[in-house]
Amino acid sequence: MVEQLNKDMIDAMKAKDKDRLTVIRMVKAALKQEQIDHKKEINDDLLIDVVNKQIKMRKDSITEFEKGGRKDLVDKTQAEIDILMKYLPEQLSHDEVKKIIDEVFTEVKPTSVKDMGKVMKEATAKLKGKADMKEVSTIVKEKLQ
Repeated sequence: MVEQLNKDMIDAMKAKDKDRLTVIRMVKAALKQEQIDHKKEINDDLLIDVVNKQIKMRKDSITEFEKGGRKDLVDKTQAEIDILMKYLPEQLSHDEVKKIIDEVFTEVKPTSVKDMGKVMKEATAKLKGKADMKEVSTIVKEKLQ
């Protein structure tokens, strides 16, 4: 996926697609920053982490833009999210996520809400990059209550 990111950056330059190029450069900069800060090797797992953070930041921005009535910025930010989604593994459907969470519950056997950390740890290992972790957290909370 990292190679694909580099190839897409070159394609965006050739096509003079400024929006896509800007987003890809932001991802590459964040990737490099993660590598330097945490002394990690640049690989697909690191790319998934960085892209997820970028998407989360943009979703938070969309929420704020909607409060402010800035439809133009909402549309621009949503377009950036669509570009970023290409660098994540295929997202699982809501039903698939629920099924995996059910499997985690079978493995962990939580007894109360206090076990949420244990459940989330296992769920994150299985769903990282494949599902919105906010959605996963919501489903786990509902099942624990």
